[in-house]
Amino acid sequence: MKRIVAHNKRIEIIEDDVPSLAGKPSYILVKTMYSVISPGTELTILANSENKQSHIGYSAMGEVIQCGGEITDVKKGDLVACYGAPYVHHDEYLLVPKTLFAKVPEAVDPKEAALGGLGAIAIHALRIANLQFGETIVIVGLGVLGQLIAKIANAAAYNVIALDLSENRVEMMKEENIKAFTAVEEMEAAIQIETNSHGADAVLLCAGGSRSPLTRECLKWIRNKGKAVIVGDLEPDFPRDLMFGKEAQLLISRAGGPGRYDAVYEKAAIDYPYEYVRWTEGRNVAEYIRLIYEKRINVQPFISEVVEFDAAPQEFEKLLNKQSTTLTKLIHYK
Repeated sequence: MKRIVAHNKRIEIIEDDVPSLAGKPSYILVKTMYSVISPGTELTILANSENKQSHIGYSAMGEVIQCGGEITDVKKGDLVACYGAPYVHHDEYLLVPKTLFAKVPEAVDPKEAALGGLGAIAIHALRIANLQFGETIVIVGLGVLGQLIAKIANAAAYNVIALDLSENRVEMMKEENIKAFTAVEEMEAAIQIETNSHGADAVLLCAGGSRSPLTRECLKWIRNKGKAVIVGDLEPDFPRDLMFGKEAQLLISRAGGPGRYDAVYEKAAIDYPYEYVRWTEGRNVAEYIRLIYEKRINVQPFISEVVEFDAAPQEFEKLLNKQSTTLTKLIHYK
């Protein structure tokens, strides 16, 4: 099979063996139909690939072509959304444990389903914020992840306010009837009006960068005992006086939910008990699929650019050289 890798700060297509189900009764073998380019994560891996070969990609969907003996919820021919490296990459075939996939209904657009990994990350970020119905959330950074979080928060009837320097990304939010701004001053005024000057219940930081001034400013936007949640690749730099003055809660959202990076949950494919861990990363993927199946959120703007597998290296080059400002692109597999 073919797979896409980062090597010496370049994207290459290499040949590899098709993974085998032998000795893996709780896995499925999937023929990939679409995988998603996540510019922030994958460009970071690409930049750090000097003198080594790194697999990239973590969100995809495809057709089940073989099931292990312990698989009961899908069968050969079913479509599934898959999430999580090292099981999901930009590969023609994927060997995925039962804890990291969700069945895709026939009515769901396969391209929408490919965003399942990103959807799980967005959903988990909102769960970490632990908001209640009607509370005010500020989302800073409207890349694909920030936009997904905003759409899901809006569908959950939170009061959503968003900020990004890109006029195009802000306009995408306004089309969803979400209050979005390019100017911090305008956003701050909206927070004051929407919360009767109490401040937002939570700020989700979906931007990236080292020692960003956002980590200082965001504490001014929350209410007393409000929350700041780091979602993006952001280096924390919170001033103690503002933290202490508001008794602020500082939280970080790790990927798609409980189970991520746990070898027992992922590699051994042993699920957490439903009654004790209600929302795992796998169940968050399934929840994303429910949201698009019931048309609670519109992700069509994220799937407008599809590239063929053999042309993917050139698309990564455009992203790396900042010749493309796209939120994301889908890779299509024949």
